[in-house]
Amino acid sequence: MSIVKSLSPRAMAAPESGIVEVVNYARGRQGLLPLWVGEGDLPTPDFISRAAMEALASGETFYTWQRGIPELRRALSDYYFRHFGIRLPVEHFYVTGSGMQAIQIAVQALTSPGDEFVYLTPAWPNIAAALEIAGARAVGVELQFTGGRWGLDLDRLAAAITPKTRGLFINTPSNPTGWTATQKDLDEILALARKHDLWIMADEIYALYYFAGGRAPSFLDIMEEGDKIVFVNSFSKNWSMTGWRVGWIVAPPEMGQVLENLIQYSTSGVAQFMQKGAVAALDQGDDFVRANIAKAARSRDILCDALIATNRVETLKPDGALYAFLKIDGVTDSRRAAIDIVDKTGVGLAPGTAFGAGGELFLRACFLRDPGQIAVAAERLCDYIVKL
Repeated sequence: MSIVKSLSPRAMAAPESGIVEVVNYARGRQGLLPLWVGEGDLPTPDFISRAAMEALASGETFYTWQRGIPELRRALSDYYFRHFGIRLPVEHFYVTGSGMQAIQIAVQALTSPGDEFVYLTPAWPNIAAALEIAGARAVGVELQFTGGRWGLDLDRLAAAITPKTRGLFINTPSNPTGWTATQKDLDEILALARKHDLWIMADEIYALYYFAGGRAPSFLDIMEEGDKIVFVNSFSKNWSMTGWRVGWIVAPPEMGQVLENLIQYSTSGVAQFMQKGAVAALDQGDDFVRANIAKAARSRDILCDALIATNRVETLKPDGALYAFLKIDGVTDSRRAAIDIVDKTGVGLAPGTAFGAGGELFLRACFLRDPGQIAVAAERLCDYIVKL
């Protein structure tokens, strides 16, 4: 018998990432413009790296607080006060080893094997995989795509709720579609959760990447004491820290010991010197974030304007997040198209097949890059598209 066949069925069922498949196929090619993963082209800024290096050099390499060092939890509280106008005590914040681990910890806390958790699709594939690996069932509800724009059908969301449903996963602004919930959307989703006594796991990682100005509407604007909402987030996007793998959870303080225990039995906490870098990101990084958002907005316009002008691409400029989700005339297999595009143009895109139901005919491009690079990528893609 194969050794692999004796592994856990849940582990065996973990899907290969459709995004990573294309990345591995073409990684390292000369002249490649990599728009396939959700990160920008800038390394972590010096003021963040320097804070981590200084902490490392001073010997901050020991076991530390499972919930996060006090300085970082205070900095998170200040961040939410600045950007969301709400003062949450530090007891609401828990530092994790990436946004992905924040999701895993939340899934472990909120679900039991056999439970159902509803999420909106097309979606970043990791949420469904995290639920399924934990023994829960991920139930996708497709967003509507009309005239190049994505929207939520609340009746469709409500119809997906069953007696086994434990909660709703809501990512807004959305990866990959750019769909951004309105205040009305959030009101209706929260009312639905209250009616059925459901948890909401809110992924608001792109809240500041909102191109109408300010930040996107948030459940923090409308929630009341007693609402069952857990927020998962990451340092990756705002501060160019994708490789650091540091994230956080915002949750009711009553959950504190449970979350600490789950952190203890997974990673036993995030390295203290890395947390010092995260403190610097929060305390000193607002100008950097604003510059990143401005760059993303400019690059979004360059890419989308060029693609729409071909009259072969169905999309509109997304309201939020970092992605153009493109439906190209003639593309019926986005996985094959992603391989063909990287071979013929040197532009790396993520196939829509990686994002679940509703995404099969699409390709995702991350536009958090220098506008000049995006202009080159747009030219290559347009040349490819008009020849299809």
